Amino acid sequence: MHTMWKGSISFGLVNIPIKLYAATEDKDIKTRMIHKECHTPIKYEKTCPTCEKEVSSDDIVRGYEYEQGKYVVLEKEELEALNNQNNKSIEIVDFVKLEEIDPIYYNRSYFVGPNENGGKPFMLLKKAMEDSGKIGVAKVTIRSKEHLALVRVYKKGLVLETMYFPDEVRSIDHVPSIPENLELSEKELDMANQLIDQLTTEFNPEKYKDERREAMMELIETKISGNEIKVPKAAPKPNVVDLMDALQASIDETKKEEPKIDEPKKEEPKKKKKKPSVRKKKASS
Repeated sequence: MHTMWKGSISFGLVNIPIKLYAATEDKDIKTRMIHKECHTPIKYEKTCPTCEKEVSSDDIVRGYEYEQGKYVVLEKEELEALNNQNNKSIEIVDFVKLEEIDPIYYNRSYFVGPNENGGKPFMLLKKAMEDSGKIGVAKVTIRSKEHLALVRVYKKGLVLETMYFPDEVRSIDHVPSIPENLELSEKELDMANQLIDQLTTEFNPEKYKDERREAMMELIETKISGNEIKVPKAAPKPNVVDLMDALQASIDETKKEEPKIDEPKKEEPKKKKKKPSVRKKKASS
């Protein structure tokens, strides 16, 4: 696994040399813009509309637009000086309970592995967090951006979760038309709870698949092989308008699926009894 960051985890006076590895990967299917006539990939050039000419990378600098049309230029050396400040340390500043953090703050996951001479302090931190049931809230700079993060136990090792800062999470009060003080009947609530109970199970991530990505790969492979593309018709959606009808339809649907587990055991004896009678009829004819 490719190392994407080297540094250390520090808490108090303890310093643990570690490496970070990307824990997730984007499997979205990438497509390119190509010319319809000759199928050549489209080229995007960097041009200056004022000077009306193409600009090279050496002629490009960073700028912050503080007012419309007005920029302050940030020199490369100035940005590098900011990036070099504490950019090789994951500093744990607090230990908290995992359930106290809302998942809305989570951004990206990284596996944490010990670097040279870091095995023992690495396992010490892991065991201490396991015993305490706590996780570490930390700060870390990755790719020129400072992140709020948490360090937690994951299976046999540790994982770092980069997080959004509180001011990066928008307020839910900005979402329009969320009803407040809306009265719900007890019957509606009972049926909703009944539906939740019927759909409740243990979380198994293996059962969930990216069906659109699989369908797109199948489409691509079909085009490559030159076969005729067959697109199945979408199943008609039931026109359920009333909330009670929608809940009842959902409950009935889950009930239909439940007996499938026991049906083979109940039907086997009946099938065995029917087979001899069919054979007799064929013999008599």
